[in-house]
Amino acid sequence: MSRKLIFLDIDGTLTEAGSNVPPQSAQEAVRRAREKGNLVYLCTGRNMGMLKPVLEYGFDGVVALGGGYVQCGDEVIYDHPMTREQFETAMAVLEKNNVFRTIEAKDATYGDEHLGDFLKNTSGGNSEIERWRKALSQSLGIRPISEYDGRDIYKIVIMCTSASQLEEPRALLEKEFEFAIQDVAAHNCLNGDLVNRAFDKGKGVLRVCEHLGIPVEDTYGFGDSMNDLEMIETVATSVCMENGSEKLKELSDIIAPSVTDDGLYKVFEQLELF
Repeated sequence: MSRKLIFLDIDGTLTEAGSNVPPQSAQEAVRRAREKGNLVYLCTGRNMGMLKPVLEYGFDGVVALGGGYVQCGDEVIYDHPMTREQFETAMAVLEKNNVFRTIEAKDATYGDEHLGDFLKNTSGGNSEIERWRKALSQSLGIRPISEYDGRDIYKIVIMCTSASQLEEPRALLEKEFEFAIQDVAAHNCLNGDLVNRAFDKGKGVLRVCEHLGIPVEDTYGFGDSMNDLEMIETVATSVCMENGSEKLKELSDIIAPSVTDDGLYKVFEQLELF
């Protein structure tokens, strides 16, 4: 029997948003799937620094930074930071329009100094907002942007109170960058990722398949938010968590129970992945 290739988003899918600890049932599902000979990859917007605590639970590789950095085992097969010109242009126009920015290098994250105060005034069921709120409150390595040392940046997380603040940035940047705005709006907050059109999670899936020689027909993808869209559209069998985006559910083959209701384990079992 051919081995399967499974891609898992982290926040809201493998773990509760902002957590680094998968439920015991999810840990067991991943372990048993790998014991059967299948390969399990993290497929996440997190950078390598923020996903590192999750790696200890045993995975075969990562599609990190929304597809900008892909690693199979210990081998890096794709590495695509922004150019310096792209980065400086984006940062200037976002600052001009009072858009809060969190910039992500491969292994470090830097946030606007007042981002914590901004997030205190937001609410709503948005796993990305919750991840950043927890990351800030628990000091999980987000450093002040004033400490940024010039290292390569892969993507920018953006947050603002009005869509009008993104009009000028879109006009200037949208040719080269996707504005991946979350469809689950937190109160008084729009948030999302500014992602280079050279990559996305779906392209990351294809790069892993090509590198390993595994056909796309043997791929499975699990996600919960619209930043998983390209992964969900690319894999052969797509799964959205019950706690996830309504739009993503409509586009997925299977809706899994929520991350807190042993969703991964139940669907791994249903799909005979272990």
